[in-house]
Parts: sequence; C-alpha cells; structure tokens
Amino acid sequence: MPYRINPSFTENYYHVYNRGNNYEKVFFEEKNYEFFLKRLLEYFGNSIALISYCLMPNHFHLICNIHENGSLEKAMQKLSTSYTKAINKSTNRVGHLFQGRYKSKLIPGNDYLLHLSRYIHLNPVRAKLLTKPEDWKYSSYREYIGLALASICSKEIILEQIGGFDKYRKFVMDFDEMQSYFINKLLC
Repeated sequence: MPYRINPSFTENYYHVYNRGNNYEKVFFEEKNYEFFLKRLLEYFGNSIALISYCLMPNHFHLICNIHENGSLEKAMQKLSTSYTKAINKSTNRVGHLFQGRYKSKLIPGNDYLLHLSRYIHLNPVRAKLLTKPEDWKYSSYREYIGLALASICSKEIILEQIGGFDKYRKFVMDFDEMQSYFINKLLC
C-alpha cells in the first residue's frame, strides 16, 4: 500500500475513521471489538494518545493526539493489516475488510474537538442500536461520564473544557437533531 500523502504531525488532534467494505460489518462478535482495541492501544503506544472512540458494527471513529510525527500512519497500517488478517482467518474469508484506507482529518480547534467527541459518542444512538449512549460497550462515553472502571483514553482536554463528568453528560444529552444535520455536514 503506498504511503499516505497527508502525514500526521506532532501535537495535533485527528479524527480517524473507516468503514467496512461495501458498508459491511467489520466487528462480528464481542471478542472482535476487544481485539481491535487491544491492538489499537498496542500500536499507538506512547506515540499517540487516544482521546475518544466509538466502534460500531460496520465502522469506527477515533480521536487521537499525535506525539510523534508520522506515528499515526504506521500505527493504522499495522492495525488495519493485523485486524483484517485476524478477522479473515476467524471467519474463513479473504480480501479487504475495510473500504480503502482509513480517513484522518485534522481537528482545527478545541470547540470542534468537543463537538466531535459528542458526535462520536452519539453514533450508536443515531444508528438506533440503543437509546442511551452509556449502554454501548464499545465507546469511550462511559469513561467520559465516570461509569467505567478502567480508562484507556486521555480525556482531560475535553472534560476540562466542558467542566467535568456531569457537564459532559448534559452536553451530550442536550444534542438535538437540527444540530445533527449541520454537524454531519461538517464532520464527515
């Protein structure tokens, strides 16, 4: 696979996402979500901070902060390859799992970062998989509202901006559909 034209740069935040080939599933059972997160953290190491995430049945969203130039490209290439190989082996399939390379968009500022985190955390609700975002196990939302026992995200930038767990929960739950229309246009 050729190298990406738009490399990541130190101390910038990026929205990273990809979906399944032909909009098909990329996560088939609970252990797939767990494997993806385990590998993600392994490949990110100390060079990339995971700010928030949401893994959906047919796509994923990540917010990352880069600590080493070019580290995102290396980590995502390793993640995509190892995850695809594991899924192909376990499901007895061949070929591409993802619809091309992952996408990464530079996040221009803290306000955008805050709204993007809400957009990501509301993904399962908008997809009608459940009615409350805290019920989705494969997102960082439970960490953001203080319900998770373990934490894998560096959420301080968002929680300090909004004012803590309770205010973040209110911020997410106050989101309305008119905002959703404009946010969808802006973010993806």
